[in-house]
Amino acid sequence: MTRRPLRILLPAVAALGAACSAPDSRQLQQPESTAAAATAAHERIHTNRDGKQLLRLPKEDDAFGFVVFCDRTGGPKEGIEVLKQAVRDTNLLDPDLVFTVGDLVNGYNEQPAWLEQASEFKNAMAQLRMPWFPVAGNHDVYWRGKDKPQGEHEKDFETHFGPLWYAVEHKHCLFVSLYSDEGDPATGKKDFTDPGCQRMSDAQFAWLQATLERHQDKRHVFVFLHHPRWLQGRYPGADWDRVHLALVAAKNVTAVFGGHIHRMRFDGVRDGIQYFTIASVGAFLDLDLPGVGFLHEFHVVTVRDGGIQLAALPVGTVMDPKAITGAMSDDVERLHTQLRHKNARGIAFAEDGSALGELVIDFDNPVAQPIELTVLPEGDETWQFGQDHAHVQIAALGSASVKIAARRAAAETAPSMPRIRIQTQYLTGGLRIALPELVRELALSPGDLPPPAAGSRGSLVLDGSAGTCLRVEHDMLRLPQGPLTVEAWVRIDDMKGRRAIVSKAQSSEFGLYCNDGKPHFSIRLGKAYVSATAPTALDGERQWRHLAGVYDEREVRLYVDGQLVAKKSGKGARATNELALFIGADPTAKDAPESFLHGAVQHVRISTVARYAGESFAPQLRSEPDEATALCLPCVNQVSLWTPDVSIHRAHARRLGAARCVLIER
Repeated sequence: MTRRPLRILLPAVAALGAACSAPDSRQLQQPESTAAAATAAHERIHTNRDGKQLLRLPKEDDAFGFVVFCDRTGGPKEGIEVLKQAVRDTNLLDPDLVFTVGDLVNGYNEQPAWLEQASEFKNAMAQLRMPWFPVAGNHDVYWRGKDKPQGEHEKDFETHFGPLWYAVEHKHCLFVSLYSDEGDPATGKKDFTDPGCQRMSDAQFAWLQATLERHQDKRHVFVFLHHPRWLQGRYPGADWDRVHLALVAAKNVTAVFGGHIHRMRFDGVRDGIQYFTIASVGAFLDLDLPGVGFLHEFHVVTVRDGGIQLAALPVGTVMDPKAITGAMSDDVERLHTQLRHKNARGIAFAEDGSALGELVIDFDNPVAQPIELTVLPEGDETWQFGQDHAHVQIAALGSASVKIAARRAAAETAPSMPRIRIQTQYLTGGLRIALPELVRELALSPGDLPPPAAGSRGSLVLDGSAGTCLRVEHDMLRLPQGPLTVEAWVRIDDMKGRRAIVSKAQSSEFGLYCNDGKPHFSIRLGKAYVSATAPTALDGERQWRHLAGVYDEREVRLYVDGQLVAKKSGKGARATNELALFIGADPTAKDAPESFLHGAVQHVRISTVARYAGESFAPQLRSEPDEATALCLPCVNQVSLWTPDVSIHRAHARRLGAARCVLIER
């Protein structure tokens, strides 16, 4: 039989967590039928507001709960860890008692090994805060080896676990444990596959009848056995019909629970008795199909006078709310939203787009607990990596780097950036909490690029399609507080709608736009944008215009072809963000481009001074960098994936989509 991988902690399965009780007339709750009863009931609701009659009152009957564990054996050794997890889960639920339906030890051995396994099981179950009651299964009693005693391991079971059959009273209910591996009464043979070994002995049956007779006053009787003998196809020699009739005659048997088959199933209601089979708490699984009952789980039963309600809980899905502290909750949120690589370096690109080097990626841990990262590089077919993943553990509020050898083949197309998948584990109190995987593109810098040749006359052409623009990474752009000038030569081929020219705005920062033909410059100062908007639209498409937005710490001004067209008073600190700057687009909150420009751009310059004042100035055909220049993109040429920045900062812009620099006269 194929043994599937063991899964100790399973994701919650909604269908299995839902109530799975069967229809039963005893479960129906009778509504209060008299006005007097309704009035008396609502005296339990206390308020000085109207409308208390709208509230339903909870039941007041004597309810309690119990849990049913299933097979632990036949699987790998680590199955004991599943049992231990089920014990931890059950302690959180705090039922009155636990029944386990057999196969407690792997067995099929001689006494020394059996005793060792029994001790292991009992030590795990000893952690339960409530009593537990065993049922004997075939693994618990079958002997393999020399000197097999009569009854095989039956004596060992009764010495170390309890009687082979017995009954327990609790809260006016009766719990009956049956023994389904008595074997052949004539030969003593034990083999659950042999039809001659599947009958209940006269002694056990007589005890069962007498016990049921003595407890006819109990509100519920629950029966537990290892082999689900009611499955006639599996147990062709079983005499379960005889047993079932005895249960029916008692008139208070509510449910029967079995195990052995390592899968969960409900076999309906027969003569008012519900039949359930429990799956596994560490045993092997024939299939890995939690949604149809092949999983590690236990049944939770709520008992009321009128009936029972059941739920199956996958092992490992019960959470302790006291374990999720406020600090942990805040840490995990901060980790998921703030964890990012600071920079990626170490790769040198050639003009043909090829690349070679050791990729170094820096990370900061933003929380006061250690974390562990698994970083997996990936890219298109042109990229190769020296390893498929890298691990790093980062101390609380610390920093660390991972290193991955990388190579890119030369290609005619501009190189795409490689990506990393980041798998994060938050380490606290002996726990390892896995966070959702993050995918991040690496914004690799090309290093030094050759400046445009003297007299270059190209322009950046943007066709307005989604994703077509230039991108300058936030970490590469140095913009202190204070005055600011944003300018560019632009040719707008389609003025309809919102067209971003240069923008870093997202509830912060600044942007230079053309909205339905009207130039517009905005800068976020404190809690609000201060904007200067041209009163009229530009007088024609496909014409080169010089646009400049200026902030001098007193007012915001907009110039078109050197003429002041709008101004507005404003002062204060610029609200900042960590998003990229886009040429020909506007950033979204997720650092992606939108509001794409359809046209062409040259000589984008951002300066940390107010370059223009007064009513007019003469725009220069070329924007030259100086010490106040934070970014200067002539946009007249491209090198591989980039359009070079000729300022001292070398914040080269990466071309995205169909953006390209071609020869266009201005």
